[in-house]
Amino acid sequence: MNGDNARGNVTIPLRNLLNTVQCIRDRVKDGESIESNGAFNLSNFWNTLNQAVKAVSQEATKLSLAFSQPPVPSQEDGEKLSESIQKSVLTLSTVYYWLPKSQGVTLRRQVRDATAEVLEGLVQLVEVILSSPLQSLSQEQLTSTGGVWAACDHFVNLPPDNQAALLAVLSSHVGVVKDAIEEMEQAQAESQDPYNDILDDEDEGEESRGNQDTYWSEQDRYVIGPCQGLMKTAAACLKKLSSAVRTNADVSTGQNVAQLDDLADTSRDISPGVDDLALSLYPPMDYTSVEENASKLASVLKKILGIIRASHVCGEGDLTWVQFLDGAVDHNLQKTRQLLHDSS
Repeated sequence: MNGDNARGNVTIPLRNLLNTVQCIRDRVKDGESIESNGAFNLSNFWNTLNQAVKAVSQEATKLSLAFSQPPVPSQEDGEKLSESIQKSVLTLSTVYYWLPKSQGVTLRRQVRDATAEVLEGLVQLVEVILSSPLQSLSQEQLTSTGGVWAACDHFVNLPPDNQAALLAVLSSHVGVVKDAIEEMEQAQAESQDPYNDILDDEDEGEESRGNQDTYWSEQDRYVIGPCQGLMKTAAACLKKLSSAVRTNADVSTGQNVAQLDDLADTSRDISPGVDDLALSLYPPMDYTSVEENASKLASVLKKILGIIRASHVCGEGDLTWVQFLDGAVDHNLQKTRQLLHDSS
């Protein structure tokens, strides 16, 4: 059998494999868990899932090696490879479906994303093999193989339960909010009044006036103050909530797990709210947009502080900071509105 015929025949099981993995990937992204009335052993789930992930990684390695040098696998060998990979992929997806929502939607979402990432990596690997000369190991194939390995290795870093899953979510938001605050402070420090040199060089001053939309007015700077206060309140809320979750969170009851999910869902609106407010503060400043974004962020903060207060993660000692931050939201929003209306 010549090389062209071998290639033509072996691509048949590869294309079938590609279609199968794509379908399984799409079902994982959209599918629901298999709810069970019996007791769920989370430790057993993780052991079985990690074994399934390891098997997929090994199968991806075998596939890549089979098409890294001549001779090209026969159609029969290609079918055996494909069947073995399909089996490992089906096992991985089946084990993922074992994880019920009762263990936490936040946890399940992160396991789902990690599982889908492995399947997406495998899809890319098969596509690269199909599009490359079958008797050579391309850089794209090496990269794709490494992508599957990296996606599989990510599983060891997944949160073991819904408490850890919530902490991971909060940690990601803390970084985004911190960056937005620091960027705004840096922009203020670097920004200068375009009319500073007007007495030294009248012509240069006239030119600067044409660019005044790139600078803050004195009134703009007053408005920025309480808006930054709202942003810093958001950062403090995330930091304090993370500490309370780390200390007080409990995942032994369905009600407590659901409360952690509520906190995760609401916290997802904080960093976009901070970003939107920060962007609206850059010149030329639109006061209507600033008030709208400040009000939205304040609403999100008031909502999550209310959820925190009513949840099991809020101990008696936490009520003090919850009440303080709640007052800080009101104060900064009121001050922002006052300054905006005074300028109109």
